[in-house]
Amino acid sequence: MAFLQGCPWRCNYCHNYSILDPHLKGQVSFPSVIKHLEKRYGLLDGLVFSGGEPTMQTNLSLAIQTIKNMEFAVGLHTGGAYPANLKKTLPLIDWIGFDIKAPPNLYQAITQNLSAWDNAKKSIDMVLQSNVDVQFRTTIDPTVMSKTDITFLQEWVKTLGINNLVLQEVRNMGVNPEYKIKLEAIKQPQ
Repeated sequence: MAFLQGCPWRCNYCHNYSILDPHLKGQVSFPSVIKHLEKRYGLLDGLVFSGGEPTMQTNLSLAIQTIKNMEFAVGLHTGGAYPANLKKTLPLIDWIGFDIKAPPNLYQAITQNLSAWDNAKKSIDMVLQSNVDVQFRTTIDPTVMSKTDITFLQEWVKTLGINNLVLQEVRNMGVNPEYKIKLEAIKQPQ
């Protein structure tokens, strides 16, 4: 898995909080990733681009094509923040893990971004119209989502044609320190 730096959203529970700023110096170069993969022919089947939000990277489709040319499968983890960039990558992707952050009315509360839902909806529609194998999933943020919200979300995604929503429990590893405190307070018995 390759974790790409940068994301326009600030999801409360993001487990890669430390790589959200696209201006920080990266830790591993793409040529290093290529060298790593070359040493693992026959041992690895593919590479998943994750983040942050990998579609934030303007050269993502070029990187994916490079990996495909090496005859590796390519997966993509995305929340759909950049529909135009996702559209460029869809023909190259073998699998997508798509994060539906919340029901539409709670997208801003989760992502801290006004346009998050509009972009996510465009991306969801694109993915559903593609022939790409996809897993839709939602990380349940107990600081924002109630049981009623979760039930609504599960029913609502079915109206979009999504019958396989995977619910993920939030973890406190790698998250914003302030969120970690909030989460621990919720998990403590009252």
